[in-house]
Amino acid sequence: MREEVRRWWFIGSRNSNHQMRIIKLVLVFLVFAINATGQGYNHQWLLGNYYFLQDPKGRMFIDNNSIALQTEFRKMPFLGSQANISDVNGNLLMASNGIWIANATGDTMLNGGGLNPSPFTSNWMFGLPISFSNIFLSFPNDSINYLLIHSTLWSTLFPALSGIYYTKVDLSLDGGLGGVSLKNDTIFSDSLSWGIGACRHANGRDWWIITQELESSRYLCFLLTSGGIYSPKSVVSGLIPSNRDYNCNAVFSKDGSIYATCFARNFIQIFDFDRCSGQLSNSKRIYNEEMHVNGIGFIELSADNHYLYLSSIYKIWQYDLTSSNIMASEKVIGLWDTMYYHNLFSTAFYTVCRAPDDQIYASCYSSNVYLHKISFPNRNGDSCDFRLRALTLPEFSLDLPQSTNYNLGALPGSGCDSLSQTMDHTIDQIHVYPNPAQEKLLFNNNTKKDIVRLKIYNVFGLEIANMDILQKTNPMTIDISNFENGTYFYSCTFKNCTSKCNSICNN
Repeated sequence: MREEVRRWWFIGSRNSNHQMRIIKLVLVFLVFAINATGQGYNHQWLLGNYYFLQDPKGRMFIDNNSIALQTEFRKMPFLGSQANISDVNGNLLMASNGIWIANATGDTMLNGGGLNPSPFTSNWMFGLPISFSNIFLSFPNDSINYLLIHSTLWSTLFPALSGIYYTKVDLSLDGGLGGVSLKNDTIFSDSLSWGIGACRHANGRDWWIITQELESSRYLCFLLTSGGIYSPKSVVSGLIPSNRDYNCNAVFSKDGSIYATCFARNFIQIFDFDRCSGQLSNSKRIYNEEMHVNGIGFIELSADNHYLYLSSIYKIWQYDLTSSNIMASEKVIGLWDTMYYHNLFSTAFYTVCRAPDDQIYASCYSSNVYLHKISFPNRNGDSCDFRLRALTLPEFSLDLPQSTNYNLGALPGSGCDSLSQTMDHTIDQIHVYPNPAQEKLLFNNNTKKDIVRLKIYNVFGLEIANMDILQKTNPMTIDISNFENGTYFYSCTFKNCTSKCNSICNN
């Protein structure tokens, strides 16, 4: 038996029909006022689900002073997984519900179906019921290509994310409406906790992507550059959740200096984040008994990093992150009044998200026509002005999209750049370095198994090199001087694969 393990490394840098049942659904748009810089990537929120088929009422515009509502019929329903992105001027480009990608017109994007293949997805044609599990990112220094970072479940009996994937969208295809050029490519294939966070690198160009292994202290950090996605590195050893969690999320602060993640049946964990190195540090913990009992907890941060807000069905709490005793600063700023819409649909609290206007909105626990709102999240206690059912939507909605600051620029005075960093790859006792590499690549095999074959692929999956490994040499030197700049993958085939192997074994 042999074991084949596939991993990635990078050399230099280079920009590199699904059939759906037609369901006419009313989809609500929240469009926020675009700022003077014209950076409108997240100024539209798409809301709406499949429960009710009603007449359209218009599209929704929101700024600090006025609200205009408008809806339209679209095919895409949202049940949890919910992502969309606009261009720099706020024009909608695409959206995804975890099952397929829609273009700007609402139709299935060219090759946009079949996301997240698993036995579980086939049962959820209306969208994956996983909150904050997919997010669109603009490709660095590229206005044509975008990435959807996404994940799925294997079954409801195992509520962990079954790895993390990326799908690439090329807007030059299909007459400018876009098409999927690369789909369901694996970034990391192991069980993960719920919550995917993304933050701009300190260079203001690239992206950091962070998630956590299931029931582990290890957080994984991926670097997205114009050359592709770097293999993950461990960024910190945090606390180990004792119970498997779902209905929870992970967030970055507006300035990217704080990363927080919520494990509803366990705790909230808060870190300082270094946008230059991708490292987490200075871990702090918040335990909330009601969140633990409810098994539901969603968090968001105020725009000034002063406060963390927690939503868990019956209450919304505020925590002062500047306090020497964060847990002692706990205040209930929102209390559900037991109101049911039409005496049937609960208006209790569910997901929370900071909007481009820096106000924080909360959805309802059951699909509903209301959004609650924290008008001044930077203020202490009741002065934050929490309002029950502050916004009445024209149609029903459940979740909110993930908050990501696309407009975060370079960190002033840092002088750091991902191009000068070494993202060495150390996984499963295999060390590949340097990364990025130029003339040669060093390959250290510290496993107890002998590698018998090494294969190298380009980003399109084409085999570039195939070599037999006759003896164990550390480090083994591989000549890559004739390789073009770009992103590459490698696979190792081991001999004497046993039942303890943690990857696929082939005869």
